[in-house]
Amino acid sequence: MATQPHLLVDKGDLTDIALLPGDPGRVDRIADHCDEAETVAQNREYKVVNATYEGRELTICSTGIGCPSAAIAIEELANVGVETFVRVGTTGALQSGIEIGDMVVASGAAKNEGTSKRYEDVEYPAVPSYDVLSSLVDAAEANDEDIHVGPIASDDAYYAETDEAVDDWEAAGLLCVEMEAAAIFTLARRKGLRAGAICTVDGNLVEGTQKGTDTEDDELPAKAKNNVARAIDIALESATEL
Repeated sequence: MATQPHLLVDKGDLTDIALLPGDPGRVDRIADHCDEAETVAQNREYKVVNATYEGRELTICSTGIGCPSAAIAIEELANVGVETFVRVGTTGALQSGIEIGDMVVASGAAKNEGTSKRYEDVEYPAVPSYDVLSSLVDAAEANDEDIHVGPIASDDAYYAETDEAVDDWEAAGLLCVEMEAAAIFTLARRKGLRAGAICTVDGNLVEGTQKGTDTEDDELPAKAKNNVARAIDIALESATEL
C-alpha cells in the first residue's frame, strides 16, 4: 500500500486506536500526558504521534478544522489499520447552564455539514459506537468528573451560526455545536469501525459567550484550558479499556 498522501504514514506505522484533537498543537499536549511519545509524521494540518499511556499503545492525530479535513484523516488512518477513533475537542454550548470548562460526551451528531452527505443520506444517523461512548462515561465517573451526555451538532460555517439556528438547536435539546464529530461518526460506522467524542466547552452561544471573546492572546478561557487537560485524561483512561 502506498504512503497516505496527507498523513504521510504507511500500514504498520500506527496503532489500532487514535485520539483525534483538531488543533495540531494539542497533539503535543496529549502526548505530554503519556509515558512515551514519538512523532511519526507532520504535514499541513495533520500531526501524527505514537505514544504509550499506562502500557496502552496509541496514536494521536490532529484533524484540522471541519468535517472535510477530519474525513481525510479518518479515511487515511483506516487505510493503515486504525480501528478506533476518539475525538478530543472543544465545543460551544447550546443549553443555558452548561458552563465554560464543562465536558460533553456526544451520543450523536446532527449533520449540519456537507461532508457526510457525500457518503450517505442525511437521514442516516451520525452516532458513536456504544463501547466508545460508554468507556468515556465510565472513565469520567472513575475520575469523579461530571459530564454532560447527549446529542450535539456538527456545523460547517463557524461565522454563519445565526441566532435563529442557535435557537433551533437549543429548542431541539442539542447540547453543543462543534465541527468534526458527524463525519468521524459517519465514516467509522460505514467502515465497521468504532468512534466516540468528548469535548470541552469553550463558550456558550445561548448565553452570548463565544471562544475568544473573553481572552487576550489565548484561544481558550483559562477554565476551558484547564479542563481540556482533564478531558485528555478521560480520553486516555478510556483508551486503556478499548
